Amino acid sequence: MQSSNRAKTQPKCAQRGLAAVEFAFVAIPFFLLLFGTIEFARLLYLWSTAQEVTRNAARQVVVTDFTNTAAITAIKRAAVFRVTAGALPAGAEITDTRVVIRYLNAAGTVPTSMPLDPGDNVSACQDAARVNSCIRSVEVCLSTGTTCTAGNLISFVPMISLFSTDNSNSTDLTGLRIPLSTVRMPAESLGFQPDL
Repeated sequence: MQSSNRAKTQPKCAQRGLAAVEFAFVAIPFFLLLFGTIEFARLLYLWSTAQEVTRNAARQVVVTDFTNTAAITAIKRAAVFRVTAGALPAGAEITDTRVVIRYLNAAGTVPTSMPLDPGDNVSACQDAARVNSCIRSVEVCLSTGTTCTAGNLISFVPMISLFSTDNSNSTDLTGLRIPLSTVRMPAESLGFQPDL
């Protein structure tokens, strides 16, 4: 009878650290999946918000005086949902300095000589000799440079170092790029107010 009692008590002693080992086997893939899901959700957030940032800036720029640098800076900050200089919430990659605003003539290029003010833009648009100086549309994008080209895409920077190039054993997500999200709108008043 003693041998059967011993058999019942031995497994309890042998399993003493088993729960910790099982937790380690389950926790590692669980947290890897959890953090990977968080990074993927943040990437989708940045991709969808990038379009809203450029659309919001473009809507404001087409009715704002292009010579008023303070107003243009405020539009860039408001586009990334800020009042002061900084980055998009939960998206350090997208800052107000990365919002690029370009004024384009009828040919779709930057005017050779910009009009002096919105009133001069109206004159340039009505003068056949100054047609290249007339601002016909506004282009807004997110870019690392001053143009809206594919070579200036913003890189995705993972918040968790497990998915960055800092760790040699990691999955590198830094090769992912945030789209330019270019929005081109016809110029409206550009801040022009006729004398009454």
